[in-house]
Amino acid sequence: MDITEYIKPELLILVPVMYLIGIGLKKSKIKDKYIPLCLGSIAVLLSVIWILSTQNVIEGKEIFAAIFTAVTQGVLTAGASVYISQLKIQSKKEE
Repeated sequence: MDITEYIKPELLILVPVMYLIGIGLKKSKIKDKYIPLCLGSIAVLLSVIWILSTQNVIEGKEIFAAIFTAVTQGVLTAGASVYISQLKIQSKKEE
């Protein structure tokens, strides 16, 4: 299974970007429990910007498809970055 079956190759760059933003949020005063929500929101916003800048969204169907694509791609890229972060954190734990 290839990750590009789920995340558009053009949006894969968001995974490390979200990871780095997550590191910044971790160092901020934002509580840990809100970081995934913040990352998801930022990823969806960036996906919306990418979708609107690369596709002609004119009619109703295209608008709904663009919204769906932006939300799903944003959630997937944010989720991948949180997953990578957790792999790093969990690998440092001794059991």
